[in-house]
Amino acid sequence: MDQLEEFDGVIAPTQAESRPWWPEAPHPGEDAPDVVVILLDDTGFSHLGCFGSDLATPHIDALAAGGLRYSNFHVTPLCSPTRAALLTGRNHHTVGMRAVSNFDSGYPHMRGHISNHATTMAEVLRDEGYATFAVGKWHLCAMESASAAGPYDQWPLQRGFDRFYGFLEGETDQFSPDLVYDNHQVEPPRRPEEGYHLSEDLIDHAISFIHDSVSIRPDRPFFTYLAFGAMHAPHQAPPEYLARWRGRFDDGWDAARDRWFARQQELGLLPEGTELAPRNPGVEAWDSLPENQRLLAARLQEAFAAFLEHTDDQIGRLLAELDRLGRLENTIVVLLSDNGASQEGGPFGVMHEMKYFNMIVETPDEAVGRIDDIGGPHSHANYPWGWAQAGNTPFKWYKQNTHEGGVHVPMVMHWPNGIAAEQRGTKRNQFVFVSDIVATLYDVLGVQAPDVYRGVPQHPVSGRSFAAALTDPAAPTANTLQYFENGGSRALVHNGWKAVCKHDKGADFETEPWELYHLDVDASECNNLAESMPDKLAELIALWWSEAEVHGVLPLDDRGIELFGVRFRDRSPHPENRRYVYRPPMSPMPGQASASVGGRSFDLTATVTRSRGDEGVLYATGTENSGFSFFVQNDRLVFDYNAFDAHTVLESNVEVPEGTSTLTVKVRRLGSRVGAAELEIDDQPVGNVDLPFFMLMMSSVGPSVGYDHGSAVSTRYASPFHFTGTLHEVVIQASPERFADVQAAGHAAEMGRQ
Repeated sequence: MDQLEEFDGVIAPTQAESRPWWPEAPHPGEDAPDVVVILLDDTGFSHLGCFGSDLATPHIDALAAGGLRYSNFHVTPLCSPTRAALLTGRNHHTVGMRAVSNFDSGYPHMRGHISNHATTMAEVLRDEGYATFAVGKWHLCAMESASAAGPYDQWPLQRGFDRFYGFLEGETDQFSPDLVYDNHQVEPPRRPEEGYHLSEDLIDHAISFIHDSVSIRPDRPFFTYLAFGAMHAPHQAPPEYLARWRGRFDDGWDAARDRWFARQQELGLLPEGTELAPRNPGVEAWDSLPENQRLLAARLQEAFAAFLEHTDDQIGRLLAELDRLGRLENTIVVLLSDNGASQEGGPFGVMHEMKYFNMIVETPDEAVGRIDDIGGPHSHANYPWGWAQAGNTPFKWYKQNTHEGGVHVPMVMHWPNGIAAEQRGTKRNQFVFVSDIVATLYDVLGVQAPDVYRGVPQHPVSGRSFAAALTDPAAPTANTLQYFENGGSRALVHNGWKAVCKHDKGADFETEPWELYHLDVDASECNNLAESMPDKLAELIALWWSEAEVHGVLPLDDRGIELFGVRFRDRSPHPENRRYVYRPPMSPMPGQASASVGGRSFDLTATVTRSRGDEGVLYATGTENSGFSFFVQNDRLVFDYNAFDAHTVLESNVEVPEGTSTLTVKVRRLGSRVGAAELEIDDQPVGNVDLPFFMLMMSSVGPSVGYDHGSAVSTRYASPFHFTGTLHEVVIQASPERFADVQAAGHAAEMGRQ
C-alpha cells in the first residue's frame, strides 16, 4: 500500500528483518513553563488595589508584588476584539473581529469569529505539546452558532483548546448561568440557594482540568485561559461579600477619584504632571445629587466591589493550588482587563440592565424600593457613569471609546523563574498593546506561529515582543505605532503621542474633529494640542489611515441597528417566514439562536399528550428578572409575562383536557409599549389579558423547551418544573416586521452586554 504517514524504520517480509520506528511526540522541553492568562471583564485602570484603588484585591496585588505591573498597557475598547487580539497576537480587524461577535457585517473585518487565517495561542501551543484549557467567557463565535445545533467550528475546542467550561455569550447570570462543558450545554452543579456562584465553579473546573493533566502527565506543560464573567454586569456576589462593603462608598465618586488618583501618583503609575481628568459629561458632583440617587449609586458600587473581591479570592484559590502542586514558580501568569469600565449603567445606574435596553429610565426614587436586591440573584445591576469614571481614574470616557478610559487598563505579569528577584514588584512603563502578549509569550517560549496552518495561509503576528523589558526596565518600547478603532471612533499612538477622534453616529468621518495629546506628559488627555500643533496632528491622522489600510480596518462602519438586520440572512437559525419548530428533548438555546420574539407579535403552539395531573413548563425564556413562561399547572394552561417583576398572569378558564391537544398563546403588540395575550386550547379561546408593558428585549438568557432552566421566570413554580406529560413539539410563528425601536433596543443591549 502507499505509505502516507511518516515512517523512518524498515519494513521487510518478517519482523525479524524489519526495524520499528516511532514518531517523536511534540514537547516544548523539560523546562517549558506553564502559562495562565487571566482575563477580567470591564475592569478600569484604577480598579485593582495595586493600581490605586482601595478595593480589596490582595491576591492580584500579591501577583504584582512578586512580578511586574504594566502601567502603560492598552487594549481595544470592546470585549470580543480584545479577546481576538489576545489569543492570536494580531490586530482585531485583521482577524475579523472589529466589534462584538454578535455581528457579521459582510466584510472581512467583522465576521463574528476569529479568522481561520489567524491561529490562536491554543492552536500553536497545543501543536508544541502543551495541554490547553479554556475556562469562562468565550464570546468569539457567532451567537447564532452557539446553540447545540452549531456549527461548532469556532467553539473553543475547535480553536485549539482540549477542554472548555464556561459560557459562549458576552454575559451570563452569575447565579444561574448558561453553561457549556466542552461541546455541550450543561446545567450548573448547584443552585444559588445552595451557595452556587459561577466564578467559584470556573475555578473548580480550572483546577480539575489541571489536576487531570499533571497527575497523569506531569512532564507536559499546560496553557490555561481563564476569562471570568466578572467584572461585567450583572454585578453579583455572595451575600457575605456584599455585607462587607455596606456604607463604604457613601462619600461618593469624587472622593474616591481623589483618593485613587493620589494613590496612583504615590505608586508611580502615572507620568509626572498627569492631571485628574474632569468629570465626563453627564457625571454630576456627588454632593449635588439627591439623597436617593446617592443611596442607589453607593449600593451599586458596593455590589461591584463585592464582586471584585470575590473574584480576587477565586484567583487566589487557583494560585494557591498551583503553588501546592509545585508549579507556580515556573508558571507565566498574565492578568489583564479586556477594556475600561462600562458606561452601560447610564447616569443613575440600573437595577436591571434590560430596563435600560428597553429604554426605561428607572429613576433612583423608583429603584431604591428594591435596593436590598442589588448584587443578589434577583437583580441584574450595573453602576452609574460616575463610578465607571472612578474606575478609569485618572482618565476620561469609558469602554467603547478610544480615549484612554476605554483602552488603558491594568496588566500584571508574574513568573518567578523568569523575572529576577530584584525586579519583582517593579513597574514597566513601556507602551504595550494586547496583541503584544502573544508575541512576547512566543518569544520567551521559543515558539513561532506557522505561516500555514492545516493548509490555510496565516496572517503574520503583528504584536511586538516586550520580552527584553522583563529583565530590563529601561528596555526600549517595542511597540511604537498602534491604531485603535471602534464604531467609527479612532485613535493612534505613536512614540508617546496620540491622535483621537470620538465619533458620533452619522457624523462626517472626514470633517469631525480630532484631538492631539502628548501622552508621555499628559496621560489623562487633558491638554488638547490640536490647534497649536496642526502639523503633528495631520501626521498622526495620515498614519492612522495608513495603518487602517495595512490591518484591514476599512470600511469605517458606524452601523449598529442595521447590523441586527444583517444577521437575519440565509442559512441562519432564523427562517425568513419566522416560523420556528422545536422538538424536545432539547438543550437550552442562546437568545440569538432562538425564536426572535422580542418586540414582535407571535403565536406559540405546543402539542401535548397528558393525563390529569400532568403539568410543567412547555416553553420559557428569560430569568426571574424578566421573560415569559408558558406552562400547565393544576390542570390549567398558564401564561406568565414577567416584565421586570411586574407579572401579568393569564390562566385558562377551563381545564386542559386529557389526551392529545394543542395549547396556544397568542401575543400581540398593539402599540409601541402595550400588548395583549390570549390563550387557546384546541383552537378555542379560553382567556385573554392586556399586557400593560410590552418588552422589546426580554433577557440575555435564552429559552428552554419542556422545562425552565436557570432561575424560574414565574413565581408560581420552582425551576426546572419539567413537563410530566408528553410534549411533541412547540411551534412559534413570529410576525415578520421588525420595529425600529426593537432594533434600537437590540443594538443597545448587545453593545452594552459586551
